Amino acid sequence: MRILGIDPGLNTTGYGLLQAQGQRLHYQASGAIRIARGPLPERLKVLFDGVSTVARESGADVAVVEIVFVNVNPQSTLLLGQARGAAIAALVAAGLPVVEYTALQLKKAVVGHGRASKQQMQQMVTRLLSLPGQPGPDAADALGLAICHAQNRGTLSALQRSGALPAATKTPSPADGRVDAETLRGMRVRKGRLLG
Repeated sequence: MRILGIDPGLNTTGYGLLQAQGQRLHYQASGAIRIARGPLPERLKVLFDGVSTVARESGADVAVVEIVFVNVNPQSTLLLGQARGAAIAALVAAGLPVVEYTALQLKKAVVGHGRASKQQMQQMVTRLLSLPGQPGPDAADALGLAICHAQNRGTLSALQRSGALPAATKTPSPADGRVDAETLRGMRVRKGRLLG
């Protein structure tokens, strides 16, 4: 299974792609979509187009996105929510099922506790995936989301095999109505070259 993690943001959206084979995780790609300052609708369009391109080119089976938390600044939360909505819409338009995890679930899965710093996330992602270099913070969070889903999926499968959960429990699928993503020129997607 190929798992695409997306860490949405209005300035930088990180992405990370892993191949899960049983308990083993193999790094495939990571990077960031950089979004220039400007009117919000234009920024959301760049985000949508960039995530659409990454989703199409990744060959992923499932996408994972972090659930937004309400922080001290309500305006920041609203803006992040709009960025997250644009990213999820792009993933669903590309035909990918979307799974969501909280920041707490993400940090516990990768670092082992819910108060992990960005630096700790970067270090643990580098270690867990045996990377030769440390990914940027946005790409590390996206890879962390993919790791979180791979671990959760393994736990779910084990519970189903043991009979603790019914076999009908499965990863959510996208809505029946799908919109084809349009190929647009002039997008600014920067792919990670961590492994050359």
